Amino acid sequence: MHATGGRGARGRILRAAGQLFYERGIHATGVAALVEAAHVSTRTFYQQFESKSALVEEYLRQFEANGALESERQLSREDLPPAQRLLAIFDTLEEALRSPAAVRGCPFHNAAVEAAGEMPEVARLTEQHKQAFRDRLAAVAAQAGAADAASLGRQLAVIYEGATALAASCNDAHVADDARAAAATLLKAALQRPDDAAGRDSCPTADAPPGA
Repeated sequence: MHATGGRGARGRILRAAGQLFYERGIHATGVAALVEAAHVSTRTFYQQFESKSALVEEYLRQFEANGALESERQLSREDLPPAQRLLAIFDTLEEALRSPAAVRGCPFHNAAVEAAGEMPEVARLTEQHKQAFRDRLAAVAAQAGAADAASLGRQLAVIYEGATALAASCNDAHVADDARAAAATLLKAALQRPDDAAGRDSCPTADAPPGA
């Protein structure tokens, strides 16, 4: 298609990057593919972005500004109590895995892996996003009543990030099921009241003799 520039060129380039970087990968997507998809000339591309690395950085910033992954947006839902919001991030992952489209995982994780230490700003943006996600998990865990919300937030992040990476590798819906089950077990333990646990420990078992 005939290349164009002018008004809207930057937005078209970013939309093309959002699709191609996520679906094909950053290294597999060259400037030629970007300008073709965005319907701009190479000259216009470099007028908007000084380099492909600069575009990658802006792509991640825009992704963050738009709310990142749908699963992460579950933490802000007002129609669910906090504990259910913590599990809803895995439900959304399961829905994605059951759709016909291949799951590509987290754009920040993917970008950091592809950057391989050669794009410091990409590494910084990824670290910033992941820390913010852990902080949000901890905040919701505190709302749910977890005694050690920070620890629970970190543990849930490990399960979610691992599940997302594995899902991108094998596209298996069972990954989300298993991750949710593990998260539910952690959540139940974290929300358990000490007096409830003590009460259960003090109850004699069916095989225990009277007074044991």
